[in-house]
Amino acid sequence: MSGKHQHFKGPEVSCCVKYFLFGFNIVFWLLGAAFLAIALWAWAEKFSVFLGLIFFLELTAGILAFVFKDWIKDQLNFFINNNVKAYRDDIDLQNLIDFAQEYWSCCGAHGPNDWNLNIYFNCTDSNPSRERCGVPFSCCVKDPAEDVPNTQCGYDVRLKLELEQQSYIYTKGCVGQFEKWLQDNLIVVAGVFVAIALLQIFGICLAQNLVSDIRAVKANW
Repeated sequence: MSGKHQHFKGPEVSCCVKYFLFGFNIVFWLLGAAFLAIALWAWAEKFSVFLGLIFFLELTAGILAFVFKDWIKDQLNFFINNNVKAYRDDIDLQNLIDFAQEYWSCCGAHGPNDWNLNIYFNCTDSNPSRERCGVPFSCCVKDPAEDVPNTQCGYDVRLKLELEQQSYIYTKGCVGQFEKWLQDNLIVVAGVFVAIALLQIFGICLAQNLVSDIRAVKANW
């Protein structure tokens, strides 16, 4: 009988650590499906390994982003210009471009004339489109008095002088506006990444502690 009581006084898995780690996994699940996949590995006692790997990859990505910022800028420019060409081909892509131009108050990658890359908006004489020499409505300077967006506000706007265009549309490119936004919000962006990194390190410590408790209990079985 005494031997039986001695068995229950052996190492036990900490309930607080176990359930706190479970709650920690739920938070990451809410941030994205990728974190859910990682959480499933916790049952195989590999959680801390994968969190460490993700932390290392994030750190590497941050360093590479700083070192290759000009390359990233070129890729962003390439991405926007390619999507400008396909603006009318995919409704989801169209909505994405409209959102970016409205959010950053911009038009095209480097300016409104980038819309010459699109077959509907280019200014060639052979273009029969009504949108010729225009821009999408998301480039238009918003009128606070308008409740419903005027989807034709960008028609023929690039036939006007550049100084006159500024009264109707955004004339700054999205690449430059994104860079400005990033600089203005650098502290916030950096703070978010630091907070995520600290949470991951905390999760690694909890996972290691849980694994140690499980191994100690198994050793007494």
